[in-house]
Parts: sequence; C-alpha cells; structure tokens
Amino acid sequence: MAVYVDNAIWRFAGRRWCHLMADDTAELHRFAAKLGITRLSYQGPPKTSAPHYDLTGFERSRAIARGAIPCGREEIVAIFRRVKVPNGKRVAGERKGQQAGKGRDLGAAG
Repeated sequence: MAVYVDNAIWRFAGRRWCHLMADDTAELHRFAAKLGITRLSYQGPPKTSAPHYDLTGFERSRAIARGAIPCGREEIVAIFRRVKVPNGKRVAGERKGQQAGKGRDLGAAG
C-alpha cells in the first residue's frame, strides 16, 4: 500500500495546505497516526467523497520523510478518483440514493 501527498498549494487560515491520501483507508489512518495527526483531522464520507487528511506544508515535509510519495496535481486527482467512495459525499438533508450536488472535492484545505 502507498501513501501520497500533493503539493502544499491550498491557502487557508494563513497557511499552505495539501492532501494526504492512501490506497487503503486503514493505511491512511496508520500513517497519519505515525505523524501525530489526530483522527479528528480526518476528512472522509459523508463529509467528503474521498478519504484524506489535510496537512500543513510542515506536516507534508514530515510525511515525505516518513515515506509518503510526493505527487503533483494530476497525480493526486487520479488517486482521488481511484479511492473515491461512490455516493460518499452528501449535502445536508439529502437522503441516501440521491445524487449529491456537484462541487469541487479537492479545494482549499479539503
């Protein structure tokens, strides 16, 4: 299993952020725990359609030092599509089985 991190280009709250993703959700949680990232930082269904953690630029450097594969925008989008949970993201009040509104899944800090 592999863990990936994109470039810290997303500006939010005075910092630059990136996404930590993995081929497997359990591996994603294990890797984040090794970095000292709490489970409260996890972004996944139903909040977002792809399991990931948002990391600061500093945390990104630590993730790469521990074995995360750095990747560019095109690569992280391909990974996002691969790990995306069908019908994972729902808007408030939406019932299961309804299509979620269209929007950007990868954006500023999540």
